[in-house]
Amino acid sequence: MAITLGRIEAIFRYPVKSMRGEPLDSVPVGWHGLEGDRRLALRRLNERGGFPWLSASSLPELVLFSPHGLRAEGAEPLPTLVRTPEGEELPAFGEALAADVGRRLGAPVQMMHLRQGVFDEASLSVITSTTVGEVCRLAGIRADMRRFRPNIVVRSAREVPFEEDEWVGGMLAFGDRDDAPRVAVTLRDIRCAMLNFDPDDARTSPEMLKAVVRTHENTAGIYGTVTRTGRIAAGDAVLLLR
Repeated sequence: MAITLGRIEAIFRYPVKSMRGEPLDSVPVGWHGLEGDRRLALRRLNERGGFPWLSASSLPELVLFSPHGLRAEGAEPLPTLVRTPEGEELPAFGEALAADVGRRLGAPVQMMHLRQGVFDEASLSVITSTTVGEVCRLAGIRADMRRFRPNIVVRSAREVPFEEDEWVGGMLAFGDRDDAPRVAVTLRDIRCAMLNFDPDDARTSPEMLKAVVRTHENTAGIYGTVTRTGRIAAGDAVLLLR
């Protein structure tokens, strides 16, 4: 059974984990999520735990760094430059960028290329703009989907907050073609402090995470695993398959 949920409203890719994302009109979806998504990450050289990657939870300023100047290396585009919050252009794999971030963090870091990406739970995240609006309303913050760092934002026909919960265990198809990309919905998206950071100035608003914890068990949106590759585009229909 196929249920039409709505349409793709926005698509975002994050070339470097926790740095500023880029909006896309269309993009190929591979077995490891969107092409070029989170393929680079800064490794904390002194970290000996199981997750050495630097995130904005440890350095909020990281969301103000902008990767750009994409070039193809192998099959995927990778950023060649990163613009600092002060506007300086630095090579993505250069010593100057690592030194700049390390100075802000107070610990050494190194840029790494991970061909399968660096993800917290799964390779693709989806949320509805209705859920975004509801969380921001509860927090008293201007609605901004960028705070949620989604890959795909769905404009839902139902406009019911947190309806994504109903998708878990099902399959999402992006487009009504027979060969449309598909994603198995595996779990709800458990939120962290990243939600609190304003994407324009990195200021912290703890009300955002508190609102999700208080009203919806600290979850908003879903994670999924790609089961059929292909290209998605803004405006594509989104279907739930059961």
